[in-house]
Amino acid sequence: MSEQSIDQSESRAIGLPHASEPAPVGDLTSRVARVAAPVREQVLELLHQEIVEMRLPPGQRLVERELIERIGVSRTTIREVLRQLSAEGLVTTIPQKGAIVAIPSAKDAREVYEVRALLEGLLVRHFAENASDEQVKELRAAFTEMERRSTKSPEPREVLRAKAGLYDVLFDGADNRTVKMILEGFQARIAVMRAATLAEPGRAAESAEEIEAIVEAIERRDADAAEQASRHHVSQAAETLYRSAMFNRPPQV
Repeated sequence: MSEQSIDQSESRAIGLPHASEPAPVGDLTSRVARVAAPVREQVLELLHQEIVEMRLPPGQRLVERELIERIGVSRTTIREVLRQLSAEGLVTTIPQKGAIVAIPSAKDAREVYEVRALLEGLLVRHFAENASDEQVKELRAAFTEMERRSTKSPEPREVLRAKAGLYDVLFDGADNRTVKMILEGFQARIAVMRAATLAEPGRAAESAEEIEAIVEAIERRDADAAEQASRHHVSQAAETLYRSAMFNRPPQV
């Protein structure tokens, strides 16, 4: 079959699973459905999810042939998606070996966390100053759900999904488009590092305590305390990451 014919056959599209129904890495063909979204965007979202939720861990080889077979799309689509993931810092190409899921260096992680500390501190400050009382209640509800998942499930991906909901509330209430745009540009890389830290024993509970301090400061409308608590939270996350196994994981060959 020609590459053009394969591309045309992709009109069937790839359906992403419901958040509560993650599929194993080797079973991506089960996630094919008839939906309207462009195929390339669906494949990009699918591999984003696989990487962020650590089903494709740092160092995992991304062999084009295997991805074509698993997902059921053309080589052209896979190559375009891998280029996009590389531009986002989630995939690295190693000469003679091909693409792998990126393994952040300590320097990369430190830079990301330094920027994150500044921007998230500003985010919670603006939320404390600008959010409505109703949005503050929504933040407390989002935190309660995150805390529940942290206690109920040992799976980092469950906490990650709840944390994403909490940040959505923060973005809405802070009403700062520039901070939101910059943070969202880092979000995939932050999520990979966050998953690594949450996998460390005891970190999910510690993280919940740190975020509750942020929420409590916001409820008091104490912008200074909220910003300080946010910076402390990011600092603790960074320290956990530096102690984690992420930097010692060899590439899979």
